[in-house]
Amino acid sequence: MAQEKQPQRKKIEATGQMMKIMSDYFYDLNDAAKSPERKVAWCTSVGPAELLRAMGFAVHFPENHAAMLGATRMATELIPEANTIGYSPDICSYLTADIGAYLKGVSPLAKAYPGIEAPPHPDVLVYNTNQCRDVQDWFSWYAKELDVPCIGITSPKNFTDVSDILIDDVTRQIEALIPTLEEIAGQKLDEQRLRDTVALSRECTELWRQVLESAAGTPAPISFFDATIHMGPAVVLRGTQQAIDYYKRLLGELQQRVADGVGAVDNEKHRIYWEGMPVWGRLRQHSELFAGLQTSVLVSTYCSSWVFPDFDAEQPIRSMAKAYLGLFIVRSDTYKEQYIKEMLKKFKIDGIIYHDAKTCPCNSNSRYGMPQRLEQETGIPSLVISGDLNDLRCVSDEQTRTNVEAFIEQLEER
Repeated sequence: MAQEKQPQRKKIEATGQMMKIMSDYFYDLNDAAKSPERKVAWCTSVGPAELLRAMGFAVHFPENHAAMLGATRMATELIPEANTIGYSPDICSYLTADIGAYLKGVSPLAKAYPGIEAPPHPDVLVYNTNQCRDVQDWFSWYAKELDVPCIGITSPKNFTDVSDILIDDVTRQIEALIPTLEEIAGQKLDEQRLRDTVALSRECTELWRQVLESAAGTPAPISFFDATIHMGPAVVLRGTQQAIDYYKRLLGELQQRVADGVGAVDNEKHRIYWEGMPVWGRLRQHSELFAGLQTSVLVSTYCSSWVFPDFDAEQPIRSMAKAYLGLFIVRSDTYKEQYIKEMLKKFKIDGIIYHDAKTCPCNSNSRYGMPQRLEQETGIPSLVISGDLNDLRCVSDEQTRTNVEAFIEQLEER
């Protein structure tokens, strides 16, 4: 029997530059943790990173570390370590994997970056609950364990419109962080530096939006699986020139692909919207599964979580509040469904896959009838796959493959 031809994944040439700036970022964090002159802040991924950078903090994002634990398939063995100290296996597997790694004394950073043993020790932990309450519990545990201050923002949720009342609330909460941060940093907030940092974040987010929207081309030049990797600078380096320089290069490469008719998937036949978190430990496997079916998974709400069009250097703190409130995950189903309908049209989508992540209910939108409502309104079919972002014990590879293959067959028949 002839050997089955494996699908070829198109390499993005800018990846080398991304790996270099991510490496520089982690080594800088490591150096900052060893320096008596510099301070380190841990921040949630959609927390006030601009404020922290403007005050001179080196900023570490535990969610990024947790995603690395998932992508390297270390997470599943570490989650039970957190379970043994009382954390339920049903809560966020980012939290349990990261705390488990700390308890076990291991980190994917040690393998990827020689000389780095673990994430940097924090001087302060700063959270924003716009994603979920788990981040507050996560940071609070480290605050007790490491005896460092933990401060943050308690964000409103489940609203349709970002009103002035909500913006006022979060603005006041951000402003309330400043005295504590000034005391820890040993310096006053420089308003001009904050405006400059917000301006850099605004430019970064605009470039990242253009990168993602290049997938509206036919064939799509970038896949969802590519985007989960290339969003790294938008997450950990927004507010810096390095992120801007990188996305200019990446965007140029993708625009050239569009001009040349080059797709991320050979012979693209079907276009899929991915709703929910990635399965970090199965990125390559899922990428090859869909590529083998000549199907491009090309857009998601997840990767758009770092698109902040509301940043405004003239009103840095208020615009930060507005931007963080605009996050898809905190909005009502009314807003979410309208947003998804617009994306389905814009990206010429044939089908939707909902990832029902066991430990991430806040970012699983398949549990309260949304798939059925959207299919009824748009006529676009959907598939729900069960899994998790980090805990591979919740993932059935065979069931996922069978269900995806059957779903693509249905698209063929349509």
